[in-house]
Amino acid sequence: MSALRFAEDWNEADLSAVHAVLVRSYWCEGIPRETLARAMRGSLNFLLHDAESGELAAYARVVSDRATFAYLCDVFVIESRRGEGLGRRLMERVVAHPDLQGLRRFSLVTRDAHGLYAKFGFTPLAAPDRGMEIVRPGLYLQSTSERAGT
Repeated sequence: MSALRFAEDWNEADLSAVHAVLVRSYWCEGIPRETLARAMRGSLNFLLHDAESGELAAYARVVSDRATFAYLCDVFVIESRRGEGLGRRLMERVVAHPDLQGLRRFSLVTRDAHGLYAKFGFTPLAAPDRGMEIVRPGLYLQSTSERAGT
């Protein structure tokens, strides 16, 4: 395993690399690059790069008021780097971030990584009957006019 470099700032090269993965992911398939850029600007970003090549190895994003609530999303490890423990290393960095300490609620939604997140204290919802949501599956695969409801 090569040396790693963590970063929290993003630039155009990182946006391209992050977008290349997320545009194909099950949770935001087809996300427009501009939408992702806006989401990243309004979030805490956690980037893990190969220190030698500079290539993106893993990413996570946290939406938070940095006082009471946080939502972890868009977590991935580049396919060729899976199995190296990068998800664990990335999550160690996320949960240790100074702006994410003392929160009343830190949530996430996952289809298949429960085991990873459980190691960091995440549990199934204590009262799922209290939660509500608006879900628009496939939203980014629709045309702009369809998304706007016209």
